[in-house]
Parts: sequence; C-alpha cells; structure tokens
Amino acid sequence: MAHDFATKPVLTGDLVTLRPFEDADLPAIAEVLNDPEVGRLTMTYTSTAQLGAAHTGVADIRDFYLRNATATDRLDLAIVDNASGAVVGEAVLNGYDPDASSCNFRILIGPAGRGRGLGTEATRLITDHGLDVIGLHRIGLDVFSFNPAGRRAYEKAGFVFEGTKRHAAVFDGERVDEHFMSRLATDPRP
Repeated sequence: MAHDFATKPVLTGDLVTLRPFEDADLPAIAEVLNDPEVGRLTMTYTSTAQLGAAHTGVADIRDFYLRNATATDRLDLAIVDNASGAVVGEAVLNGYDPDASSCNFRILIGPAGRGRGLGTEATRLITDHGLDVIGLHRIGLDVFSFNPAGRRAYEKAGFVFEGTKRHAAVFDGERVDEHFMSRLATDPRP
C-alpha cells in the first residue's frame, strides 16, 4: 500500500490547528527549540549546564523546515494554539518504514503551549491522520522516564506502553529509562 506523506493537511481540533510550516513561523519554532525544557525532555542535551547554551536561530532551521514542507516520507506540522493564534510547537511523523507501514511520532511544545491539553490534542490529530488517512499500521514513540506528563498525554491520545529500555541515557550524571509506546490501526480510538 502506498502511503501519502506528500499531501500536507490542515487538521483542526478544539484547542489546536495543525498546519504546514510557513516561513513566518520560523522565529516562533526557533524559540521553542531554544527552550531549556524542550532540550531536556528531548534529551537534545545531557546536562542542565548545556540547556542555557542553545541558540538555534532562524537561519539555522530555515532549510530544515522548508525542505520538510515538501518531503514525501514525513509529515511536519506546526501546532497553532487556537486561543491565541500563536505557533507553540510541532507535531511530526517521521522515520517512515514502507515495508512495515509504520513511522515514528515526535512532538515539541514550548512554554506557551504546555499544561492545557494542546499536546494531547495535537498528538491525537496527527496520529489519527497517520492511521486513518495516510494508512499507516503502526506509529511508535519513545519518552524518557523524567517526562511523566508526556507519557500521560500519549496515553490519553491512544498510545499503549510497550516496554522500557532501562538506563538508556544519562542526564546530569543520572541514568534515565526510555519508555516505548505505540498506536496501531487496529487499536480502539480514544
């Protein structure tokens, strides 16, 4: 079965709208990428000392985001807070495996979008689209043990816990577990 990642949809929920990135979104997503909490939760950095050192500028990310806007093997969408109209993060389906009809899911939410259910709704919207419209069978993700809020959001969006890779990473000298979760096309919808 062919899977269509080339069509870049607009997905609208009660709290968020997911849409393709535009050049005007790059300053907002650069701010999200520079947020220390995003750096910690994604393990982009391995210590709190590194968190304040991130300075990703618009020029650094322009090619990446604009290239992904036309990619045929991934879907990168801006998360727009419906209440404010601001871009607060991104939701991504990537790591496409056509033979297994599967891909990876990742999400980034900046400070303006946290704690209000925006991530849960964005997760549900893009993964429903991946399973129902693109035709994927499996969407997987990993979440570190120091992110229980993220894990709860994924569970609310229909992800099922699969297992733990113990001591998979180190942050501030402490070993951190990595949890694996997935949604299957055959799973009940949340």
